[in-house]
Amino acid sequence: MSTVTPSRGTHPLLLKYLTQLSLHPLRTKAITTGTLCFVQEVLGSTLARAPVQRPAKDAPYILHILAGLNIDLKAFKMALYGFLVSAPLGHFLTGALQKAFAGKTSTGAKIGQILANSLLIAPIQTASFLASMAVINGAKSIDEVVKTVKAGFFSVLRISWVISPLTLVIAQKFVPLDLWVPFFNAIQFVLGTFFNVHVKQMRIAAAKKERLEKEKLERETQEQNLAREDSQ
Repeated sequence: MSTVTPSRGTHPLLLKYLTQLSLHPLRTKAITTGTLCFVQEVLGSTLARAPVQRPAKDAPYILHILAGLNIDLKAFKMALYGFLVSAPLGHFLTGALQKAFAGKTSTGAKIGQILANSLLIAPIQTASFLASMAVINGAKSIDEVVKTVKAGFFSVLRISWVISPLTLVIAQKFVPLDLWVPFFNAIQFVLGTFFNVHVKQMRIAAAKKERLEKEKLERETQEQNLAREDSQ
């Protein structure tokens, strides 16, 4: 079992977190990732001004309070994804990567670590993320999940290939090994929130465009009907 050796001036709360991370790594990562995914979904809805579905008038009062805070069922599903899927997968994959390159500090080893992360770990995490998002967003069959993964795999992976090596280089040079988990959590939270807001804004724009086109079609239909009545 590893021990925490904090640097001078380490914040007490960070020290407690690192201690828990050292003693119970998987549990601590799961709770952290689940919480961040929950907050990320709520924050994304708030920043994108995407209102959640309002509960029925006779629904329990707590549901109305949650809706007022932009908290819906999807936020809890995202928390479960972080707790049950993202954190355990990242724990074992990153752990395997660190063990494979433990004690290796040469430039070649650092490049090998980046390549292994990009070519082995990133594709697995990307497929897992897209499959989970498909289920969370209502996919009801394996075929729908597969289509979602195929549609977004390379676009998401390309972004990962740009961001992951950069953050890994920064971690290798400037971040102590025992701080890698909070460092990568912070990076993933910021980027995840950004993409969440972007996707929600795209959906809002698409829904608005569809509504305007529908209204335009209805007006044109009404005008055509009026024109027929006048001609008669």
